[in-house]
Amino acid sequence: MFFETRDIYQDGKAVKQMTTANQAGVPLLEMRNVKKDFWGNQVLTDINLTLEAGQVLGLVGENGAGKSTLMKILFGMDEIRETGGYGGDILLNGEKVNFASPFDALAKGIGMVHQEFSLIPGFTATENILLNREPKRENLISQVFGERMNTLERKKMTQQSEMSIQKMGVHIDENMVISNMPVGHKQFTEIARELSKEQLQLLILDEPTAVLTEREAQALLDSIRGMAAQGIAVIFITHRLQEILSVCDRVAVMRDGCLIRNVEAKETSVPEITRWMVGRSVSSTEEEHRPIPEGKVIMSIRRLWVDMPGETVRDVNLDVREGEILGIGGLAGQGKLGIPNGVMGLYEAGGEVVFKGKPIALNAPRRCLDASLAFVSEDRRGVGLLLDESLEWNIAFPAMQIQNKFLKNYLGGLIKWRDEKAIHDVTQKYIDEMAIKCTSSRQNAKELSGGNQQKVCLAKAFALEPEFLFVSEPTRGIDVGAKALVLNALKTFNRESGVTIVMISSELEELRRICDRVAIVSGGKIAGILPATESSEEFGMLMVSQVK
Repeated sequence: MFFETRDIYQDGKAVKQMTTANQAGVPLLEMRNVKKDFWGNQVLTDINLTLEAGQVLGLVGENGAGKSTLMKILFGMDEIRETGGYGGDILLNGEKVNFASPFDALAKGIGMVHQEFSLIPGFTATENILLNREPKRENLISQVFGERMNTLERKKMTQQSEMSIQKMGVHIDENMVISNMPVGHKQFTEIARELSKEQLQLLILDEPTAVLTEREAQALLDSIRGMAAQGIAVIFITHRLQEILSVCDRVAVMRDGCLIRNVEAKETSVPEITRWMVGRSVSSTEEEHRPIPEGKVIMSIRRLWVDMPGETVRDVNLDVREGEILGIGGLAGQGKLGIPNGVMGLYEAGGEVVFKGKPIALNAPRRCLDASLAFVSEDRRGVGLLLDESLEWNIAFPAMQIQNKFLKNYLGGLIKWRDEKAIHDVTQKYIDEMAIKCTSSRQNAKELSGGNQQKVCLAKAFALEPEFLFVSEPTRGIDVGAKALVLNALKTFNRESGVTIVMISSELEELRRICDRVAIVSGGKIAGILPATESSEEFGMLMVSQVK
């Protein structure tokens, strides 16, 4: 590897920047016959990939195809070393590497933005971006007692964080505390942290646009193009296949731990990639909508306010009809996620909620569950799962605790004990119905891919057999094949069990596909409610409207 100087442009002026360039004919990254198994279960088989400096590679595949495992190997994650390592070779700039930890990968110029956030909630954006790399100043005390007493150069920290944020072409308040940020801004903070590292050669982005609005996602795609222009290679993992075609140079498709295709992006299409991913055609055509149910109002929400950081709800009035699927959409940070979190008692809320003619106490999650309400949270790892427990325990435990399901009675009910067979049977039922990829029903939830964890969250709610279900961002991070399966499962649950569903999603087309009506939230209030058959333009107008 050698260094070259190139002109980049900031505020219209040419600025000299030192960048790395590879020796002629030597790719930045080579992966040769990489393989990996977990406890005898082969998850990667002879993966061969090459990546040039400044190239953007789209890595796609269904959940469980092996994408995340391959990136964990490249990034030196502890999980790989602790499970016996891997086979094959990885070369960086022509030199064989075997990273013992992510710190080794970072030192070699490889950065990674994970699907799940790794930010410190009580720190500001600037403090997170420059964590452990803060510019410091000596003082009299530090000269006596050592460098640990140095003081932070706050002004310089702000300047450096501003520069890394500007590289993305978006605006983030660098002084805002992470816990108060909308989810999209948290994602940009993660990326800015990697861009602030001077030696960055390769950036891995795992589902970076899953939590972003269309406008934010477009800004990120523009930023990826800018990174490539500066010689930074990018591995871009996403289930939004159109984004792959719009920003990537090549597309690598994985299925069942194997590399199925590696082609130039301009030579393929979304339907073709989909077929390679799932081994079959997946129809994206909308099904015919049923007539809007004219049932009675099952839930009435009046003057609801919710104090949820980044998703504040100000004054929501909403009626939900019995037996319908009602969608709630809107731009990020406008309050759509706050509605279910407030009603179900996860954040402080006020106002009035009436369910089946009876008031539901706010700020009391157990009262909601006792009233036969259920909630699938958008935060599957923080709220939705017991990560260190088995799938059986995750799926059965809420129903066991709240409804005394899956228990055997002894001595006339004086003693209750787990019905292991019933727990296994209900778990296996949902593993089969939702195609959850796992080694067995006793596998721990933390060992599943993100998309399969999301399916477990849904199965847990289904096992409660509620009368009313809030489901928030149910397809976030789920591949195209599993997405159709999850949406169909929700429709089936609604149609066959008569469960009223309120689905909150950032994906308007998904809402229009399965919902009867769609409510749009803007400025913490309901901007309007339209039949799902209305045009995207009509919904777009509601999203940008200012509700007074």
